[in-house]
Amino acid sequence: MMIFVAGASGQTGKLLVQQLLNHGDSVKIVVRDRNSLPSTIKNHSKVHIIQANILDLSNNDLSKEVRGCDAIASCLGHNMSIKGLFGHPRQLVTDATRKLCNAVKENKPEKPTKFVLMNTAGKRNADINEKISLGQKIVVGLLRLLLPPHADNEKAADFLRTKIGQNNKDIEWVVVRPDNLINEEKVGKYNIYPSPIRSAIFNAGITSRINVGHFMAELITSNLWEKWKGQMPVIYNQNSVQNSNQ
Repeated sequence: MMIFVAGASGQTGKLLVQQLLNHGDSVKIVVRDRNSLPSTIKNHSKVHIIQANILDLSNNDLSKEVRGCDAIASCLGHNMSIKGLFGHPRQLVTDATRKLCNAVKENKPEKPTKFVLMNTAGKRNADINEKISLGQKIVVGLLRLLLPPHADNEKAADFLRTKIGQNNKDIEWVVVRPDNLINEEKVGKYNIYPSPIRSAIFNAGITSRINVGHFMAELITSNLWEKWKGQMPVIYNQNSVQNSNQ
């Protein structure tokens, strides 16, 4: 398979790329600085690097780059700095998601291209009317107003959910929702649920970035896709589930 990965130089993006390479797939990545990549990725024979800002690529160039790709994965996110939180581009994830989907549709692929978007457990899936407490609604509403990255994540997921939808002939999608992200060296046991089993605000669980990368790679490369396509699964480390207080 050939997989296009946006956000490949990020903490989770690097781990996803390595998981795909471990699986034997070829990976096409777009990064602003190739030197931000570890040598195991930068020098790998199955990695094709496009050095650019994804939003600066023309529609025609991006269509060429995603042509022939079986799947697209986005691990894009905002840097946790003042500039990253409040500077431009404020809709990095949404604009990149829209741009990539338009590139796929421009190519009119013979079979639907898989699109996996990394998101957050703080984003509700309105398709299944997930219920949250009034307190969480208030806090999430404030985050939406005060922190542009949260609103950006929400809009990106909703673009796939409402604009691409469930019956698009060119694109099938999954939005992966981890909870509080941590770093771990190895893939561990994790659980997947259709909806959060904990409050992302008041009783957050934990999800290791390497488990997110592993799950995203499994979605793309295995029959797991058929189970989760068109949905927004939530991923927790197994010990986070065992310690949950629902």
